[in-house]
Amino acid sequence: MATQNALTATRDIPCTQIFLASTLYGMATLAAGIDAGGFPPAGRRILLTSNHALTAEVSPGLAGMPGFAALSTRFDEVLDWNAAIAPQHPSVWAPRPEDVPLWERQLRAVWALGEDRVEIIVESIQVPPARTLCALFPGAAVDVYADGLMSYGPTRFRLDPQLGMRVRRVLHLDLVPGLEPLLLTEFGVRPELVPTPEFLKVLAELPSYGPELDGVGEAPALLLGQYLSALELLSPQEEEELHVEMVRGAHALGHHELVFKPHPSAPAAYSRRAEAEAERLGARLTVAATPVLAETLYQRLRPALVVGCFSTGLLTAATLYGLPVARTGTEAVLARLAPYQNSNRIPLTIVDAALPALADAGAVAGWTAPGPEENRDRLTGLLTAVGFTMQPQILAPRRSEAERYLAAHLDDRTWRYFKRRRLTTLGLPGGIPAQLSFLPNSRVVRRVVRRLKRLRRPIG
Repeated sequence: MATQNALTATRDIPCTQIFLASTLYGMATLAAGIDAGGFPPAGRRILLTSNHALTAEVSPGLAGMPGFAALSTRFDEVLDWNAAIAPQHPSVWAPRPEDVPLWERQLRAVWALGEDRVEIIVESIQVPPARTLCALFPGAAVDVYADGLMSYGPTRFRLDPQLGMRVRRVLHLDLVPGLEPLLLTEFGVRPELVPTPEFLKVLAELPSYGPELDGVGEAPALLLGQYLSALELLSPQEEEELHVEMVRGAHALGHHELVFKPHPSAPAAYSRRAEAEAERLGARLTVAATPVLAETLYQRLRPALVVGCFSTGLLTAATLYGLPVARTGTEAVLARLAPYQNSNRIPLTIVDAALPALADAGAVAGWTAPGPEENRDRLTGLLTAVGFTMQPQILAPRRSEAERYLAAHLDDRTWRYFKRRRLTTLGLPGGIPAQLSFLPNSRVVRRVVRRLKRLRRPIG
């Protein structure tokens, strides 16, 4: 009876839900979840925006994006996390444990929360600002939503169990039907789909594009930029060359009307070599300068082909809009991605394994989006093995699944997703057997290998 009375009393306390968002894509995901009834009723819903740009003071934030006003109607109030913690930066700041009660009282007063029961909905719970916000309200239940493909991979860092056990579910779009996220599975957190129809309805509310695309013809090829040099995955020159490869590849497939959508944070110069290459080939390339979501271009332009490296936009194009897609550059980025635990490895692996290569005209022409069963058969084992290899301690119960996959499926096609040294360290199939593990460090062996290489060089 006492327990029942306590539960009733808890339900009678007003509830405020705080939704933390930093991107328009993430905000659209939240809006779709709300429209679908995916969140319980609350007395108040706050959208808390966060600007993660290095120079947030002079960089446009989420509230300045086209379409923000339409999406913000789902919330009772919009607050600014950057302003709340100024002059600290959202991507790095976290309170000292002894200061948490002071901060909670301060935020409850400033945000007029009173004694409300708080529920928090965040993305990227492993790092600030999501982890920070959760720490400041230690009694709040937490939902995590996925802003892209990374949720299909493991949790990036070992979370404090006091935080991990508070998470109720991982909300995600059905970008790879049949595949379930590995994120937070170590805490038994259940995945929950945000319905696709509601997400598409939300996207339809957003502005389509700026005036620069008014003259674009029907069904162009759409090229997606990602600003990979900012993530130190490519040099600026290599990223520009990647854009040039997109132009050449799309043109080789017969596309002469091209649209390049740069990453909103990328310098304008990153599209110039692509424009010059298109002109050289006799194609027309238009740069979509207005910062809109790629998905709004899918709806209005209905591109004949969407090309990218490992952008989430490739999966939304293929799965949600049924558009032809092609990837380029994934194998090169996989080969140099470091450390092995880099969370970009999961999106790279999904795109490389699931989508056709731009250079393979036959594969691009014959590709259709696989169904849930095919994705489960092709990708579940691979992603489990890659995820375990990335985070073997967090995903320790998945070891036997990883071993079975590696023992049965390591071949010329799948080796690109693994590193022999990593497999050796973890004692997994494909690594160097324990009794031969001394070989890579042996001076004698290295001397013999160098001598053999010299002997194999052509004479003259």
